[in-house]
Amino acid sequence: MNIRLQLFEFEDQPWFPHVIRQGMLDFLRFMITRLNAYEAAIPLLQELLERTRSSHLTDLCSGAGGGIASVQQQLTQRMGKPVQVTLSDLYPNLGAYEYIRHESGGAIDFIPEPVDATAVPESIKGVRTIFSSFHHFPPAVAKAILQDAATKRTAIGIFEGSKKSWLEMLLLWLFFPVIILVVTPFIRPFSISRLFFTYILPLIPLGIIWDGTVSLLRIYTPEQLRQMASEVQAPGYTWRAGRVGAGAGKYVIYLIGYPEES
Repeated sequence: MNIRLQLFEFEDQPWFPHVIRQGMLDFLRFMITRLNAYEAAIPLLQELLERTRSSHLTDLCSGAGGGIASVQQQLTQRMGKPVQVTLSDLYPNLGAYEYIRHESGGAIDFIPEPVDATAVPESIKGVRTIFSSFHHFPPAVAKAILQDAATKRTAIGIFEGSKKSWLEMLLLWLFFPVIILVVTPFIRPFSISRLFFTYILPLIPLGIIWDGTVSLLRIYTPEQLRQMASEVQAPGYTWRAGRVGAGAGKYVIYLIGYPEES
């Protein structure tokens, strides 16, 4: 699937009810965590941390923080020292972030104020990451996110948990409606509103299927990511894009960038 269509996702709309958006993001976090979807990205993240002599990730566009706990644990194990993670978003999901911070024992923290990925404050440090969110941005905004990281000489890793294939689209349509109904009672933190908008008034399942379909169509291919990165004004900055992983739910499309050592 080499096409990219900039269709709309409900999750992106400012008017979209927060309770529905949060329910959709909580499901995404649950599935990414259960599938360990970003396992193949761990060596790339380790490379970025080692190149920048850092042990801190600042996650942008965190949504509900899907998979970040597993990423933090695996990096800590591989690097032999604690890796800290800070979550952030333009629309912070504070309930999910509080839960993740508690479950991680404080290894994962968050910024409660909105953070714009195209203009990250100088005070926010650490290797920047974006998981499952970069496709939300049209090319001009996506390029601005890369430019901001490069201008501030900060390493960044963009990761999409997908192979971007028509088979994934088919699996989404055929199996996800059932999966959503089965797993929703097990998503934490528990929420009555999530149950209501899943089983009584099924706005969360409808939103997930629609936004999931659009997400697959909006994900940038490695070739498109390379082209975008080549247009960023970043002397002394290295970019690399590609696909890693194998097996259902295990493919990752990535773009990493880091300043070259002086």
